[in-house]
Amino acid sequence: MPSLPSFDPTHLIESMPDGVYLSDASRSITFWNKAAERITGFTAAEVVGKNCSDNILTHIDASGNNLCKGMCPLARCIKDDKPYEAEVFLHHKSGYRIPVLVRVSPLHDESGKVTGGMELFTDISNKAALQERIAELEQLALVDNLTKVSNRHHTLPSLDAIFMEKERYDLSFGVMMIDIDDFKTINDTKGHEVGDAVLVMVAGTLRNALRPYDHLGRWGGEEFLAIVRNVDAGALLSLANRCRLLIEQSYLTRGDAVLRVTVSVGATVATPEDNGKSIVERADKLQYASKNAGKNRVTMG
Repeated sequence: MPSLPSFDPTHLIESMPDGVYLSDASRSITFWNKAAERITGFTAAEVVGKNCSDNILTHIDASGNNLCKGMCPLARCIKDDKPYEAEVFLHHKSGYRIPVLVRVSPLHDESGKVTGGMELFTDISNKAALQERIAELEQLALVDNLTKVSNRHHTLPSLDAIFMEKERYDLSFGVMMIDIDDFKTINDTKGHEVGDAVLVMVAGTLRNALRPYDHLGRWGGEEFLAIVRNVDAGALLSLANRCRLLIEQSYLTRGDAVLRVTVSVGATVATPEDNGKSIVERADKLQYASKNAGKNRVTMG
């Protein structure tokens, strides 16, 4: 009988397009593949031997709950000795959040005892389509060079276009003005390089929190404007709070220091009397109301 070819499971895992990592029973990471490096920005040297909650992935759900401090999918898998699947947001090394589909399975020794777990995670943020769209926008000089979202010159005609859609098809839409709290203090105390990293982190989190057909633009220095299609007041409030919570749960690491920021949001649904100027002015006033009420909150109007 001919011998079977040798099989190297490590080579197979390394060649997979999905992120894969293995952990022991205490959730200490023992293996980290190339796709995990690409998706998260963390190299194997940075994570192997550490726990997943040590400023690495720190999974959160859509409500902003930190799963790594409790029964995350991997912990439940190891405890219950059965696989789980969930959609969560992981922490990228650059600070922003990425939506991923997580699939976890228990690992066993020869006696059947659970010795750890394997997590496979798939980026579900449509990154390939997004990168193609960024390239198109860059060619038209419509994208902000730093944050890679639309610039103000592109956002203004997008406002005009959404009002035309509203008039033609009677579709509802809303606008969110999002301002980073205490951003000047960050620039003054941490430097503009850190300030730029904060802008990239917030923009990345917002881009992944919004839907593909919504529009996100950098409106000013630390302000972002989101145009949200097909929403009523309740849905807009829910989405605005989701964005706020995800940003609150995002962070940058600089050495041993962890930097977090919050945002103040003004959100409003277009009325029959509105135009581009009036709805932006109202969203801006509502955003200032959030600032005056204590920051890190959403004000609807």
